[in-house]
Amino acid sequence: MSSDSDNEQIETVSDAEPVSAKVTPEKEIELPKFEKGLADRIVEKFGTRIKVAFVKPDRVRINVGKDDVKEVAGFLRDVLNFDHAESVSGVDYPQDKEIEVVYHLGSYTDPSLSRQILVLATRAQREENPIPGNDATKLPSLREIFYSVEFHEREIFEMFGVYFQGHPDNRRLLLPEDWADLPPLRKDFAIKGR
Repeated sequence: MSSDSDNEQIETVSDAEPVSAKVTPEKEIELPKFEKGLADRIVEKFGTRIKVAFVKPDRVRINVGKDDVKEVAGFLRDVLNFDHAESVSGVDYPQDKEIEVVYHLGSYTDPSLSRQILVLATRAQREENPIPGNDATKLPSLREIFYSVEFHEREIFEMFGVYFQGHPDNRRLLLPEDWADLPPLRKDFAIKGR
């Protein structure tokens, strides 16, 4: 059985009453200076339209609404020199009725960004009975900003059912064109016979 006094270190003088309690204050976490500078510039430009999810060594994550994702991506490319998407992934959140698309951005042209990965994430509405391309699960394509997302967005389209508006080629990439089941990386997809 523990009490509140067990959590504090107490100095005593012989058998007398406690003299003072030593409580160690929690040390404030110091953010990496370079990464914090990147995050601050993005916040300065977009304010409450974005949310900085984390700042870590070599990593910054920015969450943005789908209406602002193209503008933020353009700023990241044109002003902060993140010139390509290294990968794009999807995350299904059925409890939130959303699908998140996460872009991992890097830079070939700016040596100061050679180790940095800037994570740009946005979410689309998740339909319970998806009809990819013909439902509300849509996001603007970043293909005109980052050429390297072309095949990644096609994969997210077929595996999660997110249609990318403005993408030049929203065809299936891996599945047959006549695929009629749920997108296979959604959490409610069930393999037949199991």
